[in-house]
Amino acid sequence: MQIDKTALDGVMILTPRRFGDARGFFCESWNKARMAEAGMDYDFVQDNHSMSLTVGTLRGLHYQRPPHAQAKLVRCGRGRLWDVAVDIRVGSPTYGQWVGVELSFENGRQLMIPAGFLHGFVTLEPETEIVYKCTDYYAPDCDGAVAWNDPELGIDWPTSGDPVLSDKDAVAPLLSQIDNPFVWGDA
Repeated sequence: MQIDKTALDGVMILTPRRFGDARGFFCESWNKARMAEAGMDYDFVQDNHSMSLTVGTLRGLHYQRPPHAQAKLVRCGRGRLWDVAVDIRVGSPTYGQWVGVELSFENGRQLMIPAGFLHGFVTLEPETEIVYKCTDYYAPDCDGAVAWNDPELGIDWPTSGDPVLSDKDAVAPLLSQIDNPFVWGDA
């Protein structure tokens, strides 16, 4: 597996090696022992899978507060999406900075996003599926969101026109308006 660091500490792009033949391919998308050797010692407890019907569907920017904060390993099961992680750990040298990566069925890339980061994505093809592992269970009372178009973050979303949003995402507050529970250096 190829592991590439990004400009944000802990956010990594994982590209599993695909072994193909006339039937298709096989790849190992996660191996706990190998990933721990590479500094990614995560215990995943929940897998999520969503499908977005139309191009320009934007989900995020989401986070889950402690004590149920989540790290996520994100990949695209079908189609193509642009995935974003934003560092919101107060005191971090990269606080408020973001990384965007195209994930697709074709490129097989995955994005490892630690707790303390916002996560969001926009679909680039119809009927795009995202599949991701989480290190904690979904806890509605810890669920939070930040506006996808927060001008302080300045995310350059590859969209034209208004994105398709959920009601929750359409009214999400700015990062400066949330009670941010994440502090750089906390375990």
